[in-house]
Amino acid sequence: MDVRYINPFLQGTLNVLKTMAFLEIKPGKPFLKKDQVAQGDVSGIIGLTGEATGSLSVTFNFLLIKKIMMNMLGEEIDEVTNDVRDAVGELTNMISGDARRLLQQEGLSLAAAIPTIVAGANHTIKHVVSGPIIVIPFSTDDGGKVTVEVSLK
Repeated sequence: MDVRYINPFLQGTLNVLKTMAFLEIKPGKPFLKKDQVAQGDVSGIIGLTGEATGSLSVTFNFLLIKKIMMNMLGEEIDEVTNDVRDAVGELTNMISGDARRLLQQEGLSLAAAIPTIVAGANHTIKHVVSGPIIVIPFSTDDGGKVTVEVSLK
């Protein structure tokens, strides 16, 4: 997969979490995913169509989504509630939108579906195309983690 099509998802994640959740996150080294197990506690998964087909997933560990809920809504949480699921869906939508805007500048036009939310320890993520899945890990200084997966064909 062309790096020009991965960087917009990296940049979109940085932009959205900085502007919406007031978080500075650090990207790690991207890698190819070998299985379907999510690397966190709650995921937003969104299908992509247009000049390419694929999907995007954004998975948060509980520590980070707890901090995001506090920063965005002033809400202290101790479990994955419907409000948490809604927030993950909105963040996934925003990351997708920002990335698609940047991809448009590279000449690739994509549309997005409505996100699906999956939660629980060791939940799985099934991407809609059978191509490679690029994983972009992010972390915060206090142990928060978010993982973005992109699979485009």
